[in-house]
Amino acid sequence: MDADALAGGKKNAGRHRAWLVFEDESGISQHPVVRRTWAPRGETPILTHTLNNWRRLSVAVALAFRWDGRRTRLLFQTRAGAYTATGLLGFLHGLKRQFRGRRVVLVWDGLPAHRSRTVRAYLARERHWLTVEPLPGYAPELNPVELVFGNVKGRELANHCGPDLASLAHALRTGLARVRRRPHLAWAFLRHTGLEL
Repeated sequence: MDADALAGGKKNAGRHRAWLVFEDESGISQHPVVRRTWAPRGETPILTHTLNNWRRLSVAVALAFRWDGRRTRLLFQTRAGAYTATGLLGFLHGLKRQFRGRRVVLVWDGLPAHRSRTVRAYLARERHWLTVEPLPGYAPELNPVELVFGNVKGRELANHCGPDLASLAHALRTGLARVRRRPHLAWAFLRHTGLEL
């Protein structure tokens, strides 16, 4: 499957003057994302972290493109532990508040929580503003949110040894805020997937 599989969702967004929203979840932990770095000659950088006693933080990110290409938005939510159907409902409620009565075409993957009975019931009740288009199976390269995660993990979270989840969350929010302030990055991520509005 390829980008042609998403054509219906893009056409729906344009026809209904809806925002096209790509969503995905990711996890980060106190175990650092190790990246190459600079150091003075003869001084090997040392990362001090919590070894096997580390905790996890999950983040849900929505990267939104207005139907006419005039605007982008980046929305995110963090939580301790993994995203479940209940956590996703909280994120979808937040999405509804952010778009206040505007139509949204939501594009996401086949995570079991996305297909849960609770989430499906919610989506059925919210059809007046929300349409869901699934990504093709095994095609993370079609989701620009994956590139958002890669960008932040390669900068703000690279070699970050947070002593606690608050420090980790701060670094994550700093990175996502940086991406949010630079709309040209959102367009670059979309182009990298081979998709366009």
